[in-house]
Amino acid sequence: MPLGIRESGPLANPTIVFLHGGGVSGWMWQPQVEQLTDYHCLVPDLPEHGRSIAEKPFTIKDTVARVTELVRTRAHDGRAHLVGLSLGAQTAVQLLSTAPEVVDHAIVSGTLVRPIRGAGMLGLIAKMYMPFKDIGFLVWANTKSAGIPAQYLAEVRHDTRLLTADSFAHIMSENARFRIPAGLGGVQVPTLVMVGQKEPRVVHESARDLLAVLPNAQGYVVANLGHPWNLQAPDLFARVVRAWINDKPLPQEALEAIK
Repeated sequence: MPLGIRESGPLANPTIVFLHGGGVSGWMWQPQVEQLTDYHCLVPDLPEHGRSIAEKPFTIKDTVARVTELVRTRAHDGRAHLVGLSLGAQTAVQLLSTAPEVVDHAIVSGTLVRPIRGAGMLGLIAKMYMPFKDIGFLVWANTKSAGIPAQYLAEVRHDTRLLTADSFAHIMSENARFRIPAGLGGVQVPTLVMVGQKEPRVVHESARDLLAVLPNAQGYVVANLGHPWNLQAPDLFARVVRAWINDKPLPQEALEAIK
């Protein structure tokens, strides 16, 4: 079955494909879509998320194949700008290595490519968490700890209710196992590698790893923001997207080059 997709903007204009993070769905890009109305925007719900919850199991390989087909069949001239955060950024990186010809520019933020502690316990954690996942206080606490603004609590609650132990385990396992794919070093697509200043050290280290491999990339830390900074500073994120995909200078007032 095809993925659930939010589509907006003029079909004749360049396409931006937004790839959301794990455990939430395409709604997280609404602030950017609302500011980029002069672009054709495609926002899929990835497998085992949102309106694609029945598409299972989630794997990055399968998701990349689906997104590549989406670009080839529905993007303007069969190419798109890719914007991904977290799990969506991993998906974008993998797609860059397998089908760079369908990508015009790429922006990836919060892209984990290094091992994390406790990865082998994710299945058990998922089973332990599921009986309590719909408790209002826990949803609120998880939303706050993730850095998602409180105004999106209803959307997080809806997506959380859809998750099963299996889907949660699939998503977290794929996220934890992701590494820099073979062949990425030959990709010439202009790629912007971003990380929020408040993100864990392993995510900052992962950003440096990507910059060391990608030959046509720039990297920036976003001051005073965390993992879902597109929701924490939606206007800034939209300005970064617009500038990058048009080969214009980035808004430097909140960005510091990754060293």
